[in-house]
Amino acid sequence: MTHEPRTERLYIGGEWVEPDGGHYEVVNPATEEVVGLAPEASRAQVYEAAEAARAAFATWSRTKPEERAALLDRAAGLMARDAGANTLLARAETGATTGTARGMQVAVGVSRFRRYARGALEPVEQALPPQINEAGPMGRAGVFGAVAVRRPVGVVACITSYNNPWANPAGKIAPALAMGNTVVVKPAPQDPLSVYALTRALAEAGVPAGVVNVVTGSAPAVGEAAVDSPAVDMVSFTGSTAVGQAIGEVCGRQVKRQLMELGGKGAALVLDDADLDSAVTGIGTTFSFYSGQICTAPTRVLAQRGIHDRLVAGLAAYAGRLPVGDPAAPGTVVGPVISAAHRDRVESYVELGRKEGARVVVGGERPVVGDGRGFYVAPTLLADCAPGMRVVREEIFGPVVVVVPFDDEEEGVALANDSDYGLIDYVWSEDVARAFRIAGRLRAGGVGVNTVGRNMEAPFGGFKKSGVGRDVGSYALHAYSELQAVVWPG
Repeated sequence: MTHEPRTERLYIGGEWVEPDGGHYEVVNPATEEVVGLAPEASRAQVYEAAEAARAAFATWSRTKPEERAALLDRAAGLMARDAGANTLLARAETGATTGTARGMQVAVGVSRFRRYARGALEPVEQALPPQINEAGPMGRAGVFGAVAVRRPVGVVACITSYNNPWANPAGKIAPALAMGNTVVVKPAPQDPLSVYALTRALAEAGVPAGVVNVVTGSAPAVGEAAVDSPAVDMVSFTGSTAVGQAIGEVCGRQVKRQLMELGGKGAALVLDDADLDSAVTGIGTTFSFYSGQICTAPTRVLAQRGIHDRLVAGLAAYAGRLPVGDPAAPGTVVGPVISAAHRDRVESYVELGRKEGARVVVGGERPVVGDGRGFYVAPTLLADCAPGMRVVREEIFGPVVVVVPFDDEEEGVALANDSDYGLIDYVWSEDVARAFRIAGRLRAGGVGVNTVGRNMEAPFGGFKKSGVGRDVGSYALHAYSELQAVVWPG
């Protein structure tokens, strides 16, 4: 069953609008066929979308939390109603396997809207202890009460990543709306069609005009306009550190709020006393889950010498058993990466690793699937790596795992922290107390102890060049709000 191509329009101020710049093709990474045509917005149209969001903010920010909750819940129901079609669309434009598209993309998008329907009802006030003031220049003596109240920021530009066009936009749009903000959504150019499907659900659910606006384009100018529009108060961005730095410069000059989830090079410390089957399965998700195009992946394995050779053998066997193929085919575990350009980039890193002296244990060849079309990369394991190698230090964002040996705990922690990144690290050890002690020394926004699993109420975000701020759970509601202090005499 294939998805019928459709031509999308921009969504600005509650209207579906023809783009000034025509359309561009969205390509299926597995078949290289056209999935649909996405609109090319002009800078003027992006500014128009931001102004529409600004105009809608005054009313939307004053709606009752119950109204916002009901809208988000209705939208979630409509996304779930169309889950079959939404899954096919997500699979077609991202190259994710059917199971990933259904369970980790569409279903997570739905669950995030449901979560922030509840989130809209969370208290926004925090009572503070009263303060006794002596008489003085500020007035008479008295007892002063105070409350800290979270207020909406205003207009939020949501610039989303290509690796999950349902969960990532939902994780920005839903909490932003729950807090009373309005949004301009700028999806990744590679797979924006799912975001238009999500937007249609919001429109059908009755989102007021201007509260949600969607603009797309294949060139950086559209995202740049969403960042520099004077009507935008905050930028929420998921993507590469390089682009995040450029956005941060604009936000710094204009004093805009930022939420940035950037790159990662997750260290997986595997100690001599680790359960190796658990470690192999966890690290193996880099190969198997969305072809390694995940910023949280444990791509940088630090293996203590006592288990090093067995771990490398286990990872090689695991990678070698994973079926690479058409994501629509039952049994496929590893689909394509998002584009030809990205496939070439990942392959160039593998070649660079060879030149740097790494040993290609498994992978490294371009797999041929079906008629030879599609942007496939074989799961690849690089061993005998040294800490200074570029393949160890730079984010590859593909199904490539590098292994670096270490001798003792001190060296392992130092190697883990020797990185520009600090998103999520991992520790495998049967001594849980030891693992928690090591976790406390890791400069990362999250640490998985004997797991790559996530708690979806835990704060998510990075140290160092992996980002600014935290979201997920109630932390997202905090991220999309400003604190206001209200003080009164008792």
